[in-house]
Amino acid sequence: SKKPRYGRYVYPNSFFKYEGQWKRGKKHGHGKLLFKDGSYYEGEFADGEIVGHGLRYWASTGNTYSGQFLFGELHGHGVFHYGNGSKYEGEFSYGVREGHGSLTEKDGVTYQGSFHNNKKHGGGKMTFPNGDKFEGDWILDQRQGHGILQCPDGTVYEGQWRNDMFNGQGCMIHCSGVIYDGLWHNGSPLGQAKTMAIVGPEVVDASQGSVLTFHVQLQTDNGEIVFPLLFGGSPSDTGRLLSYRP
Repeated sequence: SKKPRYGRYVYPNSFFKYEGQWKRGKKHGHGKLLFKDGSYYEGEFADGEIVGHGLRYWASTGNTYSGQFLFGELHGHGVFHYGNGSKYEGEFSYGVREGHGSLTEKDGVTYQGSFHNNKKHGGGKMTFPNGDKFEGDWILDQRQGHGILQCPDGTVYEGQWRNDMFNGQGCMIHCSGVIYDGLWHNGSPLGQAKTMAIVGPEVVDASQGSVLTFHVQLQTDNGEIVFPLLFGGSPSDTGRLLSYRP
């Protein structure tokens, strides 16, 4: 069999230009396909097709991909750098993110887990710039199913998610010591609490059906001040619990 020969070819429409190896009149071996807008592919060719490992650059977006190709499409394992600063490393199937991968967004959010049709789908872990960590189920880029959220201040939520929010049955242990185990709707607790407690000098239990917006009076060095203690808030933990008002 003949060895591939090197040559250049400009297509009749002048949009494509090829420089590289040829075999039996077809692009075969290593070569570079240049587009008129400045985009290009450089890598392996087989029988005239882009097949194997290569690098693709898109001039209009600044996106680059280095990895495996099949008939001109991203297919197999690769690393995709987006022009906006995001990065994906993992599996592709016919041009879309499919399978297991790691995505780092431009805002610092990172995700490791399953992808389907370009979206986070299946099981995965996400870490946020503020230190929050989520591990659980995803459906089409949203947290949906069962999941655990851990916050740097010690607050933990474990339970059901829908539409990227606490929805359904779940338990939150707040950093203030408040525990709520019950139903949630769009991120807020509903009234049907199994148990709710404020941990302080005395443990105060609130039975099922208690109102969930309550006030904790804290004594600080500057005197007494009242904090409305809401889930997701950050009440002072330097004072001493004096009273509880449902």
